[in-house]
Amino acid sequence: MFVNKLSLQHYRNYDSLHLDSFGDVNLILGRNAQGKTNLLEALLVLALTKSHRTSKDRELISFGQDHAIASAEVEKKYGTVQLELRFSSQGKKAKLNGLEQRKLSEFVGALNAVMFAPEDLEIVKGTPGVRRRFLDMEIGQVQPSYLYHLQQYQKVLVQRNNLLKQAWGKEAELSVMLEIWNEQLAEHGVKIIKKRKQFIKKLQKWAEQIHDGITGGSEKLKLSYLPSFGEPETEDEAVLLQQFMIKLSQMKDQEIRRGMTLSGPHRDDITFYINGNEAQTYGSQGQQRTTALSLKLAEIELINEEIGEYPILLLDDVLSELDPFRQTQLIETFQSKVQTFITATGIESINESRLQNASIFHVQEGQVQR
Repeated sequence: MFVNKLSLQHYRNYDSLHLDSFGDVNLILGRNAQGKTNLLEALLVLALTKSHRTSKDRELISFGQDHAIASAEVEKKYGTVQLELRFSSQGKKAKLNGLEQRKLSEFVGALNAVMFAPEDLEIVKGTPGVRRRFLDMEIGQVQPSYLYHLQQYQKVLVQRNNLLKQAWGKEAELSVMLEIWNEQLAEHGVKIIKKRKQFIKKLQKWAEQIHDGITGGSEKLKLSYLPSFGEPETEDEAVLLQQFMIKLSQMKDQEIRRGMTLSGPHRDDITFYINGNEAQTYGSQGQQRTTALSLKLAEIELINEEIGEYPILLLDDVLSELDPFRQTQLIETFQSKVQTFITATGIESINESRLQNASIFHVQEGQVQR
């Protein structure tokens, strides 16, 4: 997978931008707040139809404008694809090869991207929400149906929480409505949980192998999925559905008291173990960073395994966060097989001897020069 061209109109601080002549490795250099991350964000938006930095599409539109457009030409193993996303107050419109897509889920997956940014180091030691977001972004790229069930689940979750807030003292009259929401929540929830379990099992295979290589075999990495109910290993949807419904029934009184849903995939987590010890709690900073790096490199291999070609790799100011050894591990992984876009404030923060024939772009106040 290879991005040949990228065009932006009224996107963030880019009024009009057309870039081509990308190489296998692309260095995007410039001082802070010039628009480097906006370029990588635009590529990720074209992959996921949403930003990793904001849930408000309005923030992607330049100040004073009523719309923004991001488009790209992507070379894939079966041919070249033209992608276009338009953002406005009316919502998002996505086009593939000039044809508007009825659903955004039909657009997702045309471009696959893995991003590694400083905040991704929080995947290991940060909150469960960070880890759930990591799962949602990566699974959605290779399994668009996952995004559908996730969106439906979130809609039902909002409605159910609204009902729970009204239910105190009215349990009898609202019990039928609550049962309806329970069934819909469980219907979509078990699909999410099953796909997460399958994804983590595959990710474990690659992450363990990569982590073993980085640490010279001295550390063994294990991933453990922690659903908010039921056995972690169960993937049978009928069993999961039954377990979810039982859990909702058990939690009913407590949920009404607190006015929120206390069980489901929105409360799930992942635990990472290094040589049997919890990395979140007992791992050193170096071990936590190696774990995060192993996960990102594992994503690249997993996507290739799932779709038959490598994604593009986006490194947003992350090389300066890694010591020379981990920089080398990362660079050697992507060189020669993954098209990579790297942002940095200067070349001095990168082990440049490892970057052969990189294309260099300089960004200043929304202007880009090669």
